[in-house]
Amino acid sequence: MSISSVIKSIQDIMRKDAGIDGDAQRLGQMSWLLFLKIFDAQEEALEFELDGVNGNESYQEPIPSQFLWRNWAQDNEGITGEELLGFVNDQLFPDLKTLTAPINLNPRGYVVREAFSDAFNYMKNGTLLRQVINKLNEIDFTDSKERHLFGDLYEQILKDLQSAGNAGEFYTPRAITKFIVDRIDPKLGESIMDPACGTGGFLACSFDHVKDNYVKTAADHQTLQKQIHGVEKKQLPHLLCTTNMLLHGIEVPVQVKHGNTLSKPLSSWDEELDVIVTNPPFGGTEEDGIEKNFPTEYRTRETADLFLQLIIEVLASPKNGQDGGRAAVVLPDGTLFGEGVKTKIKKLLTKECNLHTIVRLPNGVFAPYTSIKTNILFFTKGKPTTKVWYYEHPYPAGVKNYNKTKPMKFEEFQTEIDWWGVEADGFASRVETEQAWQVSIDEIIARNFNLDIKNPHVGEVISHDPQELLTDYAKQQDDIQVLRDQLKGILSAALADK
Repeated sequence: MSISSVIKSIQDIMRKDAGIDGDAQRLGQMSWLLFLKIFDAQEEALEFELDGVNGNESYQEPIPSQFLWRNWAQDNEGITGEELLGFVNDQLFPDLKTLTAPINLNPRGYVVREAFSDAFNYMKNGTLLRQVINKLNEIDFTDSKERHLFGDLYEQILKDLQSAGNAGEFYTPRAITKFIVDRIDPKLGESIMDPACGTGGFLACSFDHVKDNYVKTAADHQTLQKQIHGVEKKQLPHLLCTTNMLLHGIEVPVQVKHGNTLSKPLSSWDEELDVIVTNPPFGGTEEDGIEKNFPTEYRTRETADLFLQLIIEVLASPKNGQDGGRAAVVLPDGTLFGEGVKTKIKKLLTKECNLHTIVRLPNGVFAPYTSIKTNILFFTKGKPTTKVWYYEHPYPAGVKNYNKTKPMKFEEFQTEIDWWGVEADGFASRVETEQAWQVSIDEIIARNFNLDIKNPHVGEVISHDPQELLTDYAKQQDDIQVLRDQLKGILSAALADK
């Protein structure tokens, strides 16, 4: 049976269980089971390596042996029904959630505890749970070829999240992550971070990029293991991301943390990062108090604005004649034209960093989760912006919008890649085209840092898209409010002078 058939069978079995309601819960259930199976496959490999080098006494199991997959799940004739449910709910989950595993002494145990910190067994029928486990046993994660096949399938599982309600926010289309990582080009030894890593698409793509282009030796591979850093606020995507890292060959993904990156005061960050690639949540607001971690003049509760400030702060400054840290960030149109605090943040961005390129993405890239228009901002810390190049990504021939059956493809970005040039010479080879144009910083300053600059090579197009019309309406309301506030200030000043 093929791996995709195994996964489909598992989903069909889960649909029969009264405890599971909807795609997100099905995915959450599959995630912790997958995690433990993949983790145990890695354990067997590590145990064999250590046994071959130093003898068995050097190997320390990171979790109690009864919780290793091979000891409770591997035997298809093993415990089932109420006995299996009791073991999972009363022993496995409570013990793994409270595992004593210091990060420095037992890092793999620490990874397990973090992965299970908010995980949950949704299934209520122990016989159906045994059927799911037996299906998973048909996949051999100790076989590198089979693991690679499953890695591709796992990408599809994550993509399916897009149609699982709010879970869609976890996933950035593969075409975009691949294009961003290809252009940012992270190197061996550079620290790579996604501060809102979701299921780990950017991290997995970065890992593969460095491995395919720069890793030559076993020592290089060990260096790469320690380069990847991520933080994810929500439990399910964090567990999915940790599993994703294990699948890609990161043995101890302790750098993928479960928490809110924004909960730490900006002034207390002493990390300096070489590369940041991310699609932070946008359109949402942070909980009360988070904004107090940021300087007074830049305070806001809008999540994307806070992440943009954080990225500017933690990118490495230039040293010894080298360029500073570089970033690529997916942001909505609202960030480009927004005023108030958004203007101040954009002014800070263009002062502290060279915002050299904005790729404007078409509608539907994140459909069906959202139809908000988005952009990719590419910038490097250390030199102020003198001009910004824009590239408007067109739909491919014959496509009017993206959807689940017609998603964006990486090959579409070949025109941008051919046009791109190199940052070292200031992108001297770039030329204006029907899709590409440049704007000086003086013009941007004159526009009060409104970066929402339309393609001058295209005549004005009247849009009937409801989302665009609502966005325009919101912008007009913001403009009206600014004028009201100015008028109020003038009247107050006039009355005070009397």
